[in-house]
Amino acid sequence: MRRKRMSLLLLGFGVTLVIVVTALWPVYVRPRTDPPAPADAIFVLGGAHDGREQLALRLARDGFAPWVVLSDPYTNSAMLNRICHGGYSFRVSCFDPAPRTTRGEGRELARLARANNWRRVIVVTFTPHISRARYILGKCWSGELLFADPRPDLSVARWAYDYAYQSAGYLKAFFEDC
Repeated sequence: MRRKRMSLLLLGFGVTLVIVVTALWPVYVRPRTDPPAPADAIFVLGGAHDGREQLALRLARDGFAPWVVLSDPYTNSAMLNRICHGGYSFRVSCFDPAPRTTRGEGRELARLARANNWRRVIVVTFTPHISRARYILGKCWSGELLFADPRPDLSVARWAYDYAYQSAGYLKAFFEDC
């Protein structure tokens, strides 16, 4: 009897896991991204240095926006220091979000957009974060957000972590304003 109960419990857990992974696949693994289009700025969200900074700089070099804004919540990032103080043919600025979350980044986006009359911004982050970032930034600013992604190669363990982390972040964001 005990063995049967344990088998049913494991089966239920397995079925639940498959349902959750399948339901969230389009949210975290294949979120909606947008083709680049002319914008007022390119806004890079903080996180792993997974190619997002290089993608933003390339988009600016290709003429999609005259200004790249990078979130810099890091204690000391040599890469961000170099980018934030480098000489480019377009404007580059960096900020430390308050709080050091997507919510803080959304507040800064809204502040900059109001101050500079932005209507469209290209946001660069990584794949599992796109849907949640779209939700949070949309709470902070009503302008047009286009999302781009460097498509980093993530391990199965990293995908599992991000499913849990982003889901918890969505839950928290649901109860917060901007």
